[in-house]
Formats: sequence, C-alpha cells, structure tokens
Amino acid sequence: MFRLPFPRAFTGIILIILVFLPAAVSARQQSNASQNPPAEHGERYDRLLIRNVFVIDGNGTPTRGPMNVIVENDRIVSVGGRGSGNFDAEIDGAGRYLLPGFINLHVHLQDSRGSMAMPFEYQMNLWLASGITTVRDVGSDFGKAERLKRQSERGTLAAPRIFIYMRAGGNTPEEARQSVRDVQEAGADGVKVFGMDRAPLAALLDEAQKLGLRVARHIGVEESDVWDDIAGGTATIEHWYGIPDAAIPYGSQSFPPDYNYNNELHRFRWAGRLFRDADPEKLSLVLQGMADAGVAWCPTLTIYEASRDVQRARTQPWFEDYLHPALEQYFTPDLSSHGSYFLGWTTKDEIEWSRNYQLWFAALREFAERGGIICAGEDAGFIYRLYGFGYVRELELQQEAGFHPLDVIRHATGNNALMLGRENELGRVKPGYMADLILVNGNPQENFKLLYPTGTDVFEEGEVRQGGTVEWTIKDGICYRGAVLMEEVREMVAEARRSSGGS
Repeated sequence: MFRLPFPRAFTGIILIILVFLPAAVSARQQSNASQNPPAEHGERYDRLLIRNVFVIDGNGTPTRGPMNVIVENDRIVSVGGRGSGNFDAEIDGAGRYLLPGFINLHVHLQDSRGSMAMPFEYQMNLWLASGITTVRDVGSDFGKAERLKRQSERGTLAAPRIFIYMRAGGNTPEEARQSVRDVQEAGADGVKVFGMDRAPLAALLDEAQKLGLRVARHIGVEESDVWDDIAGGTATIEHWYGIPDAAIPYGSQSFPPDYNYNNELHRFRWAGRLFRDADPEKLSLVLQGMADAGVAWCPTLTIYEASRDVQRARTQPWFEDYLHPALEQYFTPDLSSHGSYFLGWTTKDEIEWSRNYQLWFAALREFAERGGIICAGEDAGFIYRLYGFGYVRELELQQEAGFHPLDVIRHATGNNALMLGRENELGRVKPGYMADLILVNGNPQENFKLLYPTGTDVFEEGEVRQGGTVEWTIKDGICYRGAVLMEEVREMVAEARRSSGGS
C-alpha cells in the first residue's frame, strides 16, 4: 500500500492548502482586478479590461465564457486571457454578453424630416444606444455625410463609423460610366443605384467593377431586374424589388388599369402582392443565381412591417419619450412624404402584406440554404421606424423568418462586414480587430428585445422587472454608456417639443 512520506497531521494540512489555495488565489486576482478604475462614458483607454463576460462572436459559433477581453486603444488584443495586471479602466461584465458592434447596412443620414430640423446627434445617439457601431449611408447629402464621417473617425462626435455610398445613374451608358467616375473622384466608399434601364445599368456596373467600387442597388418596378445585377456584379440588393419580379411568368405583375407607380398608395398596396405573383420554380433559379454570383440580400424587413399592422406601428411605446417631432410630423399620412402612404389602408391590405411576409421569409430561408449572403439594415426615418429601434426589430423579424439567433447575429455583424469589404477588421470579437463591441444586460439569444435601448420586461424569481439594454457600446475603443446616450435623446426630444409648441 502506498503511503505519503509525511505524518498524518501534516498531510491533512497539505490537503487543506491544496483545497483552499486556488480559491484564495482567485479571490486575490479578483481583488486586484477590482482595483482598476471603472470605465467612463466617452473615454478611450490605452488598456481596457472587460472582465468575466460571455462572448458571442460574429461568425455564428456558440457562446463562450466567461472570459476576459483586453482592448488597447482602438484594437482588441486578447480574448479569453486571465486579465491580470493593471489597466487604465475596466468594465465588469459578470452575467453580461459581449458581441461585436452591430453594422447597419442601410441607413440615411438625416438632419431634417419634411420641413422640420432634427439634429444628427439624435440619430447617432439612438444608433449607438442600440449597439450599432457602423452604418452604411445609402443616400443623403454627400457633403454633410462626409463631414460626419470625418468627425466620427477623429472621435470628436459620438457616432458610429460611417461608410458613404453615393448615388450614381444616367440615361445612357456613357452618362452612367461618368457618374461612377464622379463617385470615385468624390471619395465615396461605394455606389448606390436606383431605377435604371438595362443598357446604362450594365455600363455602370462594369465601370464600378473596373474602379473597385461596390454597388448597393434599390431596384424599382423598371426595365431591369436582379438578373442584370447577377450579370453585372452588384454587391447587395436592398429591400426585395427585382427579385420576385424576375420570377413572374412572362409579362408584368397583375396591375389594375388605374395603377400609378408614382402614387405610393398604389405602389405599396400592390407591392404586398408581388411574391404571390412569382413562379416558385423560377424564383428558385433567381435565388440560386444570386447566391452563385455573390449578390447579397439586405431585405430591410423592418421598414415594411407597418403595412401588415399599421396600428402596432403607430403606437410603439418608445414614441412617448423618444420620437422627435420632425419624425412625428413626417410619419403623418401624406403622399408628399415618402413612405407615409397609409391613407385608407384596409384590412385586406394588411392581410395581403401578412401573406407577402410569409412568402418573403420563405424566399430568404431558401436563399440562405442555397449559399446566399443575408445582411441586416433598417432604413429608418420612414414608415414609423425610429433609428436603432428599427434595427433591433429587423433582428426579431429575421428570427421570425426562421433563422437561429446566432445566424441573425452573424447577418448583423460578420456578413455585413464582409459586404463592406472589412471582414478582416470588423464584425468579430477577435484579437487584431477593431474595438467595436457591445455589452448586453442578458442573453440576446434568449430574447432580442433585450437589445432595445429602453429595455424590456424580464420575469425572474416570480417577479417582473425592467431589464436588458445595451449597457455599453464601444466604438473605436471609445466607451459609450447606453443610459447616458438615451437620456440625451430624451432631452433633445423634450426641447424640440417645447420649441415646436408640442407637449
């Protein structure tokens, strides 16, 4: 029989030491870690420790943790290390989830709606408070957008990083090519294209390919459809027009004789019947063609949801404190305001749109199964969608479409980074990547409502309480506290209401 070469009493002491030493070391490390000062709103640090978090990466893999993440200046330098030593600041992430910053692939920078001014800071705060650290602007005043982009890069404005896609077009092939050259000369990051005939569109896409500019395309009811984008190398299709259109049996959608595309009540009413008119077999060919050509789909499910439930859209609870009067005015039904088409909207219209959503969901799932890339964007500022809140709703709708929450998060981070051509520095919680991170109070896989900047009801231990929110958004290593951002938004809205004579 093997015997320890020590007296029994001494052996007992050693066993006690072996049992309690790790706990003592851990407690000492915890104590040392807590000596670091807490992070402060609006600050960037040479060395920042985010301690004891669960990490959801942007590549679709399951949660890992708890672990420590170390940020130096604007870069992630360590994920999973012990985090010992001295830091300039730390964030205690116990019980919280760390994700890559969300990328909003479809936005419009807006400092007014209709005839009323609205500060850019209103948008920026709402986006940051919703965990959005990068936006792709696909249509606004270029000069203003460029100034905001530079301010964001310098850290002099609390704002996501901004990519600007400048509009191009033309009625002839040469006009189209010149418009792309103008975009490059202006210094834009990419090209945004609206309705175009087939020949000039082909020339535009060819010129963009030659100059290395990515193209985001909003197809309307027009001569060209997504087959032209498959042939020409478009990067992303925005919304959905042009996809089911390309699968309609020979001819046009079954428009009534009085249909007028420029009348938005007509346009959006009949858009809710578009997927119904597509031939399923032809639609499958279209989706496979997109997937094979690498044409991604940014569906913006969120921006059309009012069409299937306008009452819900009009009574969103955050409107009470956070809806700017400029938006409130713009959302009022009026055909002179784009997207404010709810004049005589009927039960039948909502039913058709509800059916359209189910077919749209099925097409998205099939596209993904065929290898297609799905992205996430909100297009807020129209149709009752508030910045940031609309983006979170996009994630919920993609889950409703049948995607696992981890895949939805990948759409919003890794996939979006890929379509910006920044997949090697954005969209992941990974050493060497930009320090664009969000810390969520709770597990967003369980409930995406935890991401709303106003939080949500949480039921725990037999009680209902207010929970969730993105507690911290870190962009370029700068730490922004969600509660501070939202209080600033509340004050902006209250002041604008006082100035406009509202309550």
